[in-house]
Amino acid sequence: MIPYKHEPFTDFSIDKNRNDYLEGLKTVEAYLGQDYPLIIGGERVTTDDKIVSFNPANKEEIVGRVSKSNKDLAEKAMQSADEAFKTWKKVKPEVRADVLFKAAAIIRRRKHEFSALLTKEAGKPWNEADADTAEAIDFLEYYGRQMLRLKDGMHVESRPGEDNRYSYIPLGVGVVISPWNFAFAIMAGTTVAAMVAGNTVLLKPASTTPVVAYKFIEVLEEAGMPAGVVNYIPGPGSEVGDYLVDHPNTRFISFTGSKEVGLRIAERSSKVNEGQIWMKRLIAEMGGKNTMVIDKDADLELAAQSIVKSAFGFSGQKCSAGSRAVIVEDAYDEVLERVIELTKELTIGDPVEQNNYMGPVIDSNSYKKIMDYIEIGKGEGRLVAGGDGDDSKGFFVNPTVFADLDPKARIMQEEIFGPVVGLMKAKDFKEAIDIANNTEYGLTGGVVTNNREHLEYAREEFHVGNLYFNRGCTGAIVGYQSFGGFNMSGTDSKAGGPDYLPLHMQAKITSEMF
Repeated sequence: MIPYKHEPFTDFSIDKNRNDYLEGLKTVEAYLGQDYPLIIGGERVTTDDKIVSFNPANKEEIVGRVSKSNKDLAEKAMQSADEAFKTWKKVKPEVRADVLFKAAAIIRRRKHEFSALLTKEAGKPWNEADADTAEAIDFLEYYGRQMLRLKDGMHVESRPGEDNRYSYIPLGVGVVISPWNFAFAIMAGTTVAAMVAGNTVLLKPASTTPVVAYKFIEVLEEAGMPAGVVNYIPGPGSEVGDYLVDHPNTRFISFTGSKEVGLRIAERSSKVNEGQIWMKRLIAEMGGKNTMVIDKDADLELAAQSIVKSAFGFSGQKCSAGSRAVIVEDAYDEVLERVIELTKELTIGDPVEQNNYMGPVIDSNSYKKIMDYIEIGKGEGRLVAGGDGDDSKGFFVNPTVFADLDPKARIMQEEIFGPVVGLMKAKDFKEAIDIANNTEYGLTGGVVTNNREHLEYAREEFHVGNLYFNRGCTGAIVGYQSFGGFNMSGTDSKAGGPDYLPLHMQAKITSEMF
């Protein structure tokens, strides 16, 4: 088996790579506006009711019209997944892994097409889209290899005259509810983790980015996935999502999204419905309010760059985004001044243009929410950059910086999910860590310091699932920095890490006396 190696990011300073991406955009533009069916048991099912996917940078451009599922179709998909599970669970793990490896190879050949689709459907600038596609490939490669490691179970001891075996078996039918912000990577990763472990899947992708999910199911089919193993059923969460979460045949739910929706799923999935003979398992990643902590003993240029990159990459629409910076007072003024300079240098516009650092936010609801938070911020701190937006053609919010905030300010406590960062000062490093820990979340954090004692203090006391030293707090790489957080950030499932696949399986002991 070839060792796992992270899929490299594309260097767009090379002419060939830049031209290949432009070709990818042409490929995608040729199929914009098409209709896409549901996929249930391998069959294409078309409905009159459609989900319309728009380009968030250009509201007039329709990416695709996707058939919308309902309760009846969700039930049909459940029956299909139930039936497929009977055979898929018996398929050798090596064969299931090969489907993932083949799918990764197909995506690698079409890498720039998928990235270009993310530019159009999710509003991702080139580098962000390329990283999303690379992460999708990483998930396929990594989880395939993890399954091969787990296929023979774990070693347990046996006494004389006894043979004990510890093996993993799949759970059953899983409901995967994927987000729009990593419309390819997280959608693909959560889906294939479930299926390579021997489960079947009901995939309900985000309604703002359903086309890339459809294209991914086509890849899985081309790679040899049997009918019914993954069923594609986009639809409203209030109807399809609730129905499947409540369904007695649902064995587990894999969810990535907001805290509010995650907690609602946790509550619903904990109830035992008629005919249900198990406790449903929930794998949830629910967001964050992440802090960059800057010490006085730090590379202050690195600190400012890390704050800006963490806050404004993909318009701050990452659950890992650094939306707060707590700076030790001796370094505060210098770092603030540099953050303002760097923020004002950022370019914003249609992400089709390579030189735009930031594109739009995802839709009108997000735009309104972010602009409302900016108004709140104007009453809580000092606006030093940005603070405005334009939704006439697309949903563009300028990168926004607030200074001199109170740690309990709303924009320092509530997840905004947009290009807004709040800065405040702390009297010393210990107070800065205390402030960093003062939210209900615990996903990512960053510390910039050259003080080894302070790094070790943060390693022990900064209560987040992913803690980064002397870099930004976004950009976890599969197999390198497994991802998941504490407290209201979810179940700390550590996607892209060694503990993730077992969440989709159950351990079984068999013991034979000789």
